[in-house]
Order: sequence, then C-alpha cells, then structure tokens
Amino acid sequence: MCLILAAYEKTPGKRLIIAANRDEFLDRPTLPMHCWAKGSGIIAGKDIKAGGTWLGVTKKGRFAAITNFRKPSLQRQDAPSRGGIVTDFLESNLDPATFLNRFKTQAQRFNGFNLLAGDQNSLYWFSNIKGSPTRLLPGFYGISNHLMNTPWPKVARGKKALEKCLNKTGDITTDALFPLLADRTRPHDDELPDTGVGMAWERLLAPIFIESPTYGTRCSTILIITQTGEIDICERTFDQNQKDRYTQKCFSWNQNPE
Repeated sequence: MCLILAAYEKTPGKRLIIAANRDEFLDRPTLPMHCWAKGSGIIAGKDIKAGGTWLGVTKKGRFAAITNFRKPSLQRQDAPSRGGIVTDFLESNLDPATFLNRFKTQAQRFNGFNLLAGDQNSLYWFSNIKGSPTRLLPGFYGISNHLMNTPWPKVARGKKALEKCLNKTGDITTDALFPLLADRTRPHDDELPDTGVGMAWERLLAPIFIESPTYGTRCSTILIITQTGEIDICERTFDQNQKDRYTQKCFSWNQNPE
C-alpha cells in the first residue's frame, strides 16, 4: 500500500472505515482480492512474487494493511517481504497487542514499514522505524510512506476528503468513498517531501492516485465494518493501459452470525 486512510469509531454505527490505494510496479504479478484457501477465512489480494498481501480482512473481522517507509538509504536487498507480516497477523489468533509485542522483537529484519492491525476490540499502528505499537483512539488517520499522520499533501488531502465524505448525511457506502481515492491532484514542488528518491519520483508519487507507464496505483480498496459486525469490502483493480477502466470485486458478511 502507499496510502491508507482510516476513520476509527468516528461515524455513528461504523466501527472502522478504510480507504486505501496500493501503488506498485505494473509488471509485478498480482492476484486481485479473493477468498484464500478454504479454512483460512482470509479475503485479500495476493502478491504472487512473495506470497503475502498488502491489505486483508478475515471472516472474523481481523484486519491489517501495510505501507513501505520510503528511504532508499535504509533499504536492504536481503530483507524478507513485508507482505508476509499482514498474512501472519490475519492467520494468528492472538489479539493485536499480543501479536505486535511478540513480533516487534523481529521487526528489524524487515525494511521500513507501517502496519495497521486490528480486530473487533482494538486498532493498532506499528512502525519498525518508530518503536513500540500504539493503540489508536477514535479519530481520523492517514498513512503513506512515512510515519502515521505525517502531513504529506496526499495524506492531508485524503484525510480531509474522508472526513468531509463521512460528515455528509445518509448511509456510507463503498461506492461513495471510491472517488476520494481517484484524486490525481499534483501538489506544488515546494510541498513535496525529500525522501531521497529525487524530484522526478517525488512528483510522480505525490498524488493520491498515481499514473505512469511503469508504476502506479494498481488497486483501490474500501472496507467498512459496523458496530454490529457487518463487513463490506470492495476492491477496484485498474486496467494497466487505461486507468479509468477497472474490475470490481465485493464481499459482504456478518462476523457475528446468529
């Protein structure tokens, strides 16, 4: 993922709302969101190259998503894939705090990341750049390729758009949230961070929705979990040659069936 926007316990009746874009090289083989092996309960896309995922949810309401921390000078070529962290959490039966406190002892094996992970009782953020896992209070959150709520233009713009959308009257639907992830606005150069990739890449990576011949937004995902356990997740996977064309997959269920 390169952008995760979250509203945690900020909307009546909704426990968690996620709007997220996955940005990746276009030639990296990927499976769109689907039900994983029978019995796993995982619904997620899959990175075919490394076997992990960038965002997923389980039938029981466990959720996790990850972004890379962008700083080339810290990159190690032999580090394991960060997508495996999401998979490990989704497959675990441990509560988020216990899982993360055990995992943090090995977190430095990975290149820099931000992990958002939660269940029906709590939501946590953890970065191996920052230190200890943090339990999140109700609020609006944005994560790109730096620490949580770092005021990069896409993070600030995305959080504002999410809050505005949720403040409108009427029921919140996945279709109502997708437009905020399609924002192609390019910030001015003086607003851009310096993460060590050069100005050409900073410009390319700055919009919420990224387009280029070799790298860009591969999919957008909306997740809505209600206070009563109803879960809706939709993913739009974009045509690599025509980004206004996409295929959409949606799943809906209740994590607390009667």
